Amino acid sequence: MNNLTFEQLPKAIEELALNIKKIEQFLLNGKNNETEIDTLLTIKEAAKFLDLSVPTLYRKVSKTLIPFCKKSNRLYFSKADLINWVKSSRVQLPQTPFNN
Repeated sequence: MNNLTFEQLPKAIEELALNIKKIEQFLLNGKNNETEIDTLLTIKEAAKFLDLSVPTLYRKVSKTLIPFCKKSNRLYFSKADLINWVKSSRVQLPQTPFNN
């Protein structure tokens, strides 16, 4: 770190406070994203999230093709599980000289 003069000190402290604020915002946003992903969705919310109709989602549940939780005759879906389920269906492209 450079040697600061007395006159440069207020500006250096201001920059330091600004950097600390940016770090706090980064940490808070990261925590919010984790909490948002780990939420439970109802059947309607899950259908909207996956862009499926509710009957289609019920059909996938009845065939156990999609991860779900059942509590007191109600269905719940973990947003993180749904994201992983969609990602697990990713199609691998064949290797060609153009997509290496």
